[in-house]
Amino acid sequence: MFQRILIANRGEIALRIIRTCREMGIETVAVYSEADRGAHYLELANEAYCIGPAAASESYLMINRIISAAEIGNVQAIHPGYGFLAENAHFAEVCRSCNIEFIGPPHEAMSQLGDKVSAREIAEKAKVNVVPGSDGLITSEKEAIEIAHKIGYPVLIKATAGGGGKGMRVAGNDIALKAGIKAASSEAEKAFSNAGVYLEKFIERPRHVEVQILADQHGNVLHLWERDCTMQRKHQKLVEESPAPNLPLAVREEMCKSAIRLIKTANYNNAGTVEFLVDKDNNFYFIEVNARIQVEHPVTEMVTGLDLIEQQIRVAAGEKLTIKQKQIPANGCAIELRINAEDPDNDFRGSPGKITKLRLPGGSGVRFDSHVYEGYTVSPYYDSLIGKLIIHKPTREQAINCMRRALEEIEVGGIKTTIPLAKKIFNNSEFVKGQVDTTFVERTW
Repeated sequence: MFQRILIANRGEIALRIIRTCREMGIETVAVYSEADRGAHYLELANEAYCIGPAAASESYLMINRIISAAEIGNVQAIHPGYGFLAENAHFAEVCRSCNIEFIGPPHEAMSQLGDKVSAREIAEKAKVNVVPGSDGLITSEKEAIEIAHKIGYPVLIKATAGGGGKGMRVAGNDIALKAGIKAASSEAEKAFSNAGVYLEKFIERPRHVEVQILADQHGNVLHLWERDCTMQRKHQKLVEESPAPNLPLAVREEMCKSAIRLIKTANYNNAGTVEFLVDKDNNFYFIEVNARIQVEHPVTEMVTGLDLIEQQIRVAAGEKLTIKQKQIPANGCAIELRINAEDPDNDFRGSPGKITKLRLPGGSGVRFDSHVYEGYTVSPYYDSLIGKLIIHKPTREQAINCMRRALEEIEVGGIKTTIPLAKKIFNNSEFVKGQVDTTFVERTW
């Protein structure tokens, strides 16, 4: 087992990893930018090093500075968290070439699955349903039009290296397709330095369901059930829950089995999620793999009782998974609400600034993961997430009722947050019945 781990991240996920490491008796080395100097969670690490200015491009994305901090800190492994370098295959390769273990999948598997075209090919090889679309990257407008006519409009143009909704456009006819390809390619080139795009049939009003997996270096692969991530805005998730409401048991089980087949085919190990779209008839289609721990991992932790960060660390250290598939429970219902420093009444404009008041909810079944505190200044340089409110109850109805109560208790002063929108969501009759899709938020509010 590792004695010291560097955490190549910040905020909520850095604190989350520090807590598990402390429980495991592992020392931690934190890194921080000038904007995060003085953050309280840094005091919980054994050492902390400044790696640059506020801009992520000059700090948290600087591989050489993180490796230098790891060498000075004399660590055996690096945990990337989520975001920043978490899915950067080159970073994983550099870590291991420096004899520092990367707590994540092999860089070869990450490269293959990070490219959406090659990920589709792996899925097809594993006999996992994929959305009908092009066999590879689009090479011309003529080719794109022929494929669109074959699979039928509307179609979705997707960047092969995309993520977070960037490099995606929907087209309903030939003219929109031509314009969409140019726009998606240009956006992808700027965001990912890769202009490649491909086509998929656009599934109208789908649900977004993902399967959490764990795989060790000895060929053992487990699924930890599914999470429903349908409640989102512009491809950014707002609410996640497990189990997925109104998903037939047979579909749930087949989806989990499909995820395991894909992960085995990709020679993948460590934690990850296999993501699917589910249509109105409960047909499911593979869309991508997230090769990292996810923001919503506490949902799975609550229903299974497993610490996913601990499992990641143990797998990276070469240990075998000690739990069997039949031993993994799915107890009750867990729901996670992301709370962002954004103004939902003003097109979700970011709301950085000082938190002048912070009252947190509590009680049975309530968990709040956050790095902020009263007096904390939310930076304009990073993601707007300030906390995750997680509820775990025996039934979904009880979990929703508890979430409503918790939302009445929580108070964040000095900045705008998405809490007002959350109250609307959890009091919406369609959401309560589980009859929503990925466009629900835009259509309803």
